[in-house]
Amino acid sequence: MATPVALSGSGRRPAWHDGGPRNIRLRVQVRTGESNRPGAWQAWGMAVQINPSILSADFARLAEEAKAVEGADWLHVDVMDNHFVPNLTLGVPVVESLARATDTPLDCHLMIEDADRWAPQYVEAGAGSVTFHAEAAAAPVRLAREIRAKGARASMALKPATPIEPYEDLLPELDMLLIMTVEPGFGGQAFLDIMLPKIRRTRELISKHGLELWLQVDGGVSASTIERCAEAGADVFVAGSAVYGAADPAQAVRALRTQARDATAQAAWACDH
Repeated sequence: MATPVALSGSGRRPAWHDGGPRNIRLRVQVRTGESNRPGAWQAWGMAVQINPSILSADFARLAEEAKAVEGADWLHVDVMDNHFVPNLTLGVPVVESLARATDTPLDCHLMIEDADRWAPQYVEAGAGSVTFHAEAAAAPVRLAREIRAKGARASMALKPATPIEPYEDLLPELDMLLIMTVEPGFGGQAFLDIMLPKIRRTRELISKHGLELWLQVDGGVSASTIERCAEAGADVFVAGSAVYGAADPAQAVRALRTQARDATAQAAWACDH
């Protein structure tokens, strides 16, 4: 039986934890940042994470596509209901199957209505992180606490037009915040540069409150945009076509991680930690 390990900042056992090296590695990366020695953030910078999005994978071969990126930190699963966004993808049964098919923890991004009702079911299906949209949650604090209580990381996403400032007081209730860098609903969209100031403002709020909160970006992340996202303050990167459109998806993950780490090591916000 696996030994439970608490996720940094949550104090709960993650539903997906199996005691394997990858899950332990994630925790070591985050916790090394607690050191007060000079340059400590460069060590914590190992926490830069790449999450390939299966929205760009071959849906007829999802188990194989998941194995093709087993060097990734998480597998990003886009759940769309054709109501909150104009597209329909997959649901709880597919997440359950994916959880059985891969050792890579699942990062479920719910682009659905009535998130308060459905989000907890994705934890039960095996997701290690569940993201609901602020625009779709009636009681985001209660929902975040329920997700955490069930054993997963709780994350909230914001559409491009949704400002971060009204949600400042909610940040301590979260394990991750997702800034959408495209309009949600479809893969392969061009990165919105106008989101970079929003990423910076969010990172400033995280630092202001001294939170161990992951800052994820999703939409148009590629070799040509990931460094700008890292410089602005993101540390978790969802990449779809940039990974699954490559001849070698696993190598694409490694290359993106190297770019993000190098950019983060020189970023002003990171050097202040």
